[in-house]
Amino acid sequence: MVDQLTKLGMPNIQFKVDLNVLSDYGPNGIDEVQFLFSANKNRAVQPVQLIASGGEVSRLMLSIKSLIANKSDLPTIIFDEIDTGVSGEIAHRMGDIMQTMSKGMQVITITHLPQIAAKSSQHYKVYKDDSGLQTQTYIKRLSQTERINELAHMLSGKNLTEASVLNAKELLGIK
Repeated sequence: MVDQLTKLGMPNIQFKVDLNVLSDYGPNGIDEVQFLFSANKNRAVQPVQLIASGGEVSRLMLSIKSLIANKSDLPTIIFDEIDTGVSGEIAHRMGDIMQTMSKGMQVITITHLPQIAAKSSQHYKVYKDDSGLQTQTYIKRLSQTERINELAHMLSGKNLTEASVLNAKELLGIK
């Protein structure tokens, strides 16, 4: 896991799992598990919930979940915005990890990052329609052209630009 986190931009990571047996059973059993973490050189590990940033939590969760998924023989894993707090090269690397995981299981990822969306073999758009009496949610499988345009929108916002379309094609490996 430390090797994977190093690839995700945390070269000085320290990660420790403290497992303590309580004196009596509680609502969560008799074991107390605490994840301890430090992303910085020469810093003592502390509880993740006290010191990890949103991006660090996302990278930790992806690494832990990928290790568990690989050992559990899961047929499918769903990541709902596992990429919160990351962007750029780290998002690209997280996409690589999910793409590698998809070779042994179905990986469903909900993301707002084009670097991650571009790694998928299928791309669906989830959207809402408020025009009726109540909000309706829809899902649509995108064609290649729609996928390029959606990635371009993810890159540049509402108005498509030639640069964002070219960047979307580059992310997809299209010349």
